[in-house]
Amino acid sequence: MSRSPSSRLAVLGNPGHRRVTLFAAAARAAGLPEPVVVPWIDVLRGTYRVPEGSLLRIDSPGEDEAVDALLRRPVLGAGYEPTRVEGGAAWYAGVVAALRSVARVPGVRLLGDPEEIAVMFDKRRAHARLAASGVPVPRALAGPPVAGWEDLRARLGAAGLRRVFVKPVHGSSASGVVALEFGPRGQVLATTSVESADGRLYNSLRVRRLRDERTVAELVDRLAPDGLHVEQWIPKSSQSGRSADLRVVVIGGRATHAVVRTSTQPITNLHLGGARGSLDLAQRAAGDAWPALLETAERAAACFPNSPVVGVDVLPAGGWRRGLVGEVNAFGDLLPNLTGLPGGPAEGLDTYAAQLAALPRTDPDGRPGPADRPRLEPIR
Repeated sequence: MSRSPSSRLAVLGNPGHRRVTLFAAAARAAGLPEPVVVPWIDVLRGTYRVPEGSLLRIDSPGEDEAVDALLRRPVLGAGYEPTRVEGGAAWYAGVVAALRSVARVPGVRLLGDPEEIAVMFDKRRAHARLAASGVPVPRALAGPPVAGWEDLRARLGAAGLRRVFVKPVHGSSASGVVALEFGPRGQVLATTSVESADGRLYNSLRVRRLRDERTVAELVDRLAPDGLHVEQWIPKSSQSGRSADLRVVVIGGRATHAVVRTSTQPITNLHLGGARGSLDLAQRAAGDAWPALLETAERAAACFPNSPVVGVDVLPAGGWRRGLVGEVNAFGDLLPNLTGLPGGPAEGLDTYAAQLAALPRTDPDGRPGPADRPRLEPIR
């Protein structure tokens, strides 16, 4: 990529959001021009323009109420609120359609693949792609979409699954996720951040436990129309007495950054009370299995070869000796103040600087780009 306007860097994002501002700061630090911001709201309205010759980074449409309302209000109607859980299928359809329209703009190259993003935002399709490629994943409930609680309970019994995660197919940030388990006499325990009020489901920052089957049944029945992905609950390894997993960022095919997430709850997301754990402790616990955990993340990302960055959630099991992939994230690179793995290809770089370092060093016409930009070494 050259400094010339013919290959100007642009980003599809929400203006002023920290994802956009952090990426712009990384571009300035690399001596590149300020990226042009193409607002998601304009793309959804069909009123956008991408400068010809742009190299367009695709970033998350999330955390913008106007964008969210445009996507979900048509199906939620007068009951729309940004904290509502429902409406994921409409959100997904709108985002995918918008990305496909951007892909058709002549003279623009995309940093990201709309069709791969569509798969990553569909947990059933993503799980199937990973499994077909031999990536270790939890066992998933097979068959047609879950119709509701009675259907789910019967199929789990037939499959011999007593502890599962129930996830909205198109959800993110643990929205609508339910950790479900059955006791020896059929007792139900559901752990979730979903709160029900006036017949509607809301995201909450407080994880709660539900033991009343009628309440759990109502929750599942309301989540089912948007689609559910159900997979076996894998007992995670622990750190300092807390359940732990890994978010590994893979850039250009290499595992460059990793965060340990720990929690006293089965859901480890940081905004739901989880906390960053110690990477050093995790590496010591894994010992000679640590490279294999990173390789598992790289194998998952390799299933999306046209995506320059993939966030992979690795579930460490067996005392940190093996890992399974819980999810893949198209926009899993928002890890402020985190630099690359020591000794790795992005050591000293944050996730955005590392992505810039991994960009091709030539313009579309083959001319060399700037030699002074930090360079991520190619895949080994």
